Amino acid sequence: MSLLRAIPRFLLFLAVIAAVAAAFWLAGQWTRSQSRAYENEGAGSGLVRNTTAPWRNLNPDNLETQALEFYLNLNRQSIDSPVAPDASPVPFHVELGETGYSISERLQELGLIRDASLFRLYLRLNGLEHKLEAGDFTLSAAMTVPEIADALQSALSEDVVVRIPEGWRAEEIALLLEEQGVVSAADFMAAVRTGDTALLGLPDYPLLADKPPGVSFEGYLFPDTYRLPVGARASDVLRVMFETLELRVDDAMRAQIAASGLTFHQALTLASIIERETALADERPLIASTYRNRLGEICANEVAGYLGADPTAQYAMGYNAEQDTWWPTVETVEEYLEINSPYNTYLYPGLPPGPIASPGLASIEAAINPADTLYCYFVASSGGAHVFAQTGAEHQFNVQSYQR
Repeated sequence: MSLLRAIPRFLLFLAVIAAVAAAFWLAGQWTRSQSRAYENEGAGSGLVRNTTAPWRNLNPDNLETQALEFYLNLNRQSIDSPVAPDASPVPFHVELGETGYSISERLQELGLIRDASLFRLYLRLNGLEHKLEAGDFTLSAAMTVPEIADALQSALSEDVVVRIPEGWRAEEIALLLEEQGVVSAADFMAAVRTGDTALLGLPDYPLLADKPPGVSFEGYLFPDTYRLPVGARASDVLRVMFETLELRVDDAMRAQIAASGLTFHQALTLASIIERETALADERPLIASTYRNRLGEICANEVAGYLGADPTAQYAMGYNAEQDTWWPTVETVEEYLEINSPYNTYLYPGLPPGPIASPGLASIEAAINPADTLYCYFVASSGGAHVFAQTGAEHQFNVQSYQR
């Protein structure tokens, strides 16, 4: 029905454009004839006539603007008069990322405006199409179109500032977002697990292009400080995170990734493990080098392609209620061997199917620019640092020395 209502107005708008175009042509003919008449009349008398006419403001560049102004002036009564002068205020919510089309249609459905298409044309003429904010508003059918358009530029809802730490897994991020009132943890995790932007109504993002089908968005939730509206949709929060990821991973880093021999998904996966292994900036390239060596030929005789990374086994274990953490520890490494999951790199060679957490830029840079070493092993020492070794014998000595 809304389409049927829009057809007559659309035809009228086309007629207005045609009328203005015809007026533009006639104005040109009239101006030229008047100019010739003025020139003949003033010849030899020294008189200079004012040949300026309103028609001269018309040109092909502003033809659409002139048509919009003419059309809106025809509907000035509808624009400047409220639908119901005695109406009471009502709440109105705009979702993060919601389009002007959707907003105008809902305004009409709620009886706040008479015509959604007329409202959109008003926004377009006044350059307000992309200035409507997300959030909560108080509107009324007693408001005019200009008043409603102006109100929608200043949301009443209070945004919250949320800092996503580096190295957190999706569930931790989801709980934080829920605590801050942004979105429920269940809704956010459901969206993360889809791993499909199309299902969420999101555009394609270049950095997500090589993510294998069926793999979640784990790791792609870029750790940063965000200003988010309360009560947002999970897909809108993901949109902001993906756009931030696209912005932070600049062209120079993308070129380095392309030259590293890794896809972005592989680099992000490796970076997430590095992020969980160390918080020391100077160790990240060494950790990255050790893992890259394990994946390549340097450590082939030592580890046969197994990363043997504790954080991957911890990720596979999930939340531990007794330890109250998503990253449980064990008494011995042998306990990790009991966790049968493709994410457990003690049991499965190569990289896990995807990231295990959200890495920061420093860990991504380390993954694609590792130090040049022959290390195949490392073990934690004191203060969060690690001791590195090339051979199994050296590693066992370090284990005995630092982890008695």
